[in-house]
Amino acid sequence: MYSYHKTIRKVIVAFGDFFNQIKLTRYTETGVEFENFLVPIIYGPKEKYVSRLESDPLLDKKVQVTLPMLSYEMTDMSYDAGRKLNTNYRNKHSEGGTTLSVYNPVPFDFDFSLYLYVRNFEDSAQIIEKILPYFTPDYTINVNLVEEMGLIKEVPIVFKGISHDIEYEGDYNSKIRTVIWTLNFTVKAYIYGAIREPKIIRTAITNIYDDNTLTERNMIMTMTSGGWGKYKYGEKVYQGYSLDTATATGTVIDWNNDSHLLEIGFTHGHFQSGTPLIGMSTDSNWTPSNINLKPNKLVQTIITPTPTDATGNNDYGYTTQIFEYPDFPSTITTSSDFSGDLPFEMGKDDLQLENEKVIDLLN
Repeated sequence: MYSYHKTIRKVIVAFGDFFNQIKLTRYTETGVEFENFLVPIIYGPKEKYVSRLESDPLLDKKVQVTLPMLSYEMTDMSYDAGRKLNTNYRNKHSEGGTTLSVYNPVPFDFDFSLYLYVRNFEDSAQIIEKILPYFTPDYTINVNLVEEMGLIKEVPIVFKGISHDIEYEGDYNSKIRTVIWTLNFTVKAYIYGAIREPKIIRTAITNIYDDNTLTERNMIMTMTSGGWGKYKYGEKVYQGYSLDTATATGTVIDWNNDSHLLEIGFTHGHFQSGTPLIGMSTDSNWTPSNINLKPNKLVQTIITPTPTDATGNNDYGYTTQIFEYPDFPSTITTSSDFSGDLPFEMGKDDLQLENEKVIDLLN
């Protein structure tokens, strides 16, 4: 699904907005306030504004750069493994009968540099002292990272260090200088994936079967073409040279001559695909290409929400219905065809070993 939460843009804007209300006050030599104004802040790299100042050290051109001023830029971003969350957990939000979900975000560190440009050291000292007390060494802001989900995260801004340069421009007599402070920060934010509208589970059906041991289990065999005869109900079948020396035996429960599906019960021994299965009374001879165990359903549990049209932000309960064999409701699927649920095929391997892999019957 297409998604764009503008996370990086929001982090950049939120960082700049934090420094958007810094005021500078200037005083006369007698301590009387004569000037008070907001320090402007814009997004851009340090080199851009240093170049602008160097090209106009006297600031007497028609297009001027006003000092003091702030600029900032995102310098790097990196994955933060220490803040990793459970990837499979979904954050959910319900509104107006619609439920939305999004997986836990991926933690990223965004590195920023904040540049302060002033003409005199007194201005820079005042501005710096209005910034640093907030960081010990971090300050947390709230950012609405995913508006559709209402996911407002607390995002720490961590102070990393500070340095300054004093640059003299123009000829010596002009006495023009620029004080440039650089403050480094790391913003610990998150990036979210696509928002999805999950399907609501209206009914949960749990089927409980008997154990998956090999003894006395019915089997469904798919026979290859090229065999002969029709197995009949109740006849003995075996694999091997004779019934006395057979490696596996069973009794026919059902035979479908069109689909070549054979169901046998009262099984003993280890049946193998690729080995002919002989019928004692009909002398039928077919070779199974795959063999599936047929589970025996004992209990069926059906759970539905009450009311049935409940949504994620409603108060609701559950209705539980329990049915025992053979009294299963006809309105619920009770087919014992588990070809989709147990999609394993028997080859030359021992059937008991294959049987141990069938975890569906244990759940």
